[in-house]
Amino acid sequence: MLAESAPPGAPWSDPTSAKGGCEVNYRFGIIGPMTPPRIACSLSPRDPRIGTWRDFLTAHARLERMLDDDLRAEHDLSLAEYDALLQLAEAPGRRLRMHQLADRVLLSRSGVTRLIDRLVRDGSVERDACSTDARGAEAVLTAAGLARLRTAAPTHLRGIADHFLDMIDPADLQSVGQAMRDIVAGMDPDVALEDRPTGS
Repeated sequence: MLAESAPPGAPWSDPTSAKGGCEVNYRFGIIGPMTPPRIACSLSPRDPRIGTWRDFLTAHARLERMLDDDLRAEHDLSLAEYDALLQLAEAPGRRLRMHQLADRVLLSRSGVTRLIDRLVRDGSVERDACSTDARGAEAVLTAAGLARLRTAAPTHLRGIADHFLDMIDPADLQSVGQAMRDIVAGMDPDVALEDRPTGS
């Protein structure tokens, strides 16, 4: 549990919180060597930059919904299911451990299990013992699943073009991409957006 510094003026704040070179967690007590104090956030609710954040959330939510609607209407396939099939198609041997698939499609373990259950029921994916660890399970793309992905791909790519790429000035596209890569790199330097399949 990380130490939690009390904001100035908070009911539990104490200016003498650093005792014996340790930092006090105001909920759980003294927990170890004192860490450098966090720099207070300078962002206020009235900061005009908040508008950019809200624009991003709105665009992302609407874009996901439109892409999902297109796939469901034309192929009875959700965006999450399409993404899972794509990740499996791009993986070596067209198979992935469940935790690997969860990381790639940004779902929880339970979420990816339910997702794979649906794809198994319609014959797009099979479960198999892990080739390197018999205790684990892998999701394996079937021939039917690959065919389903190939059939749906033109619809998805058309949606990306119509709802995203065509909405951005070509001169701004590289800057938008770089901004997204910078955000991801700042959160997790080990994750590279370039590693994701190009049809995502």
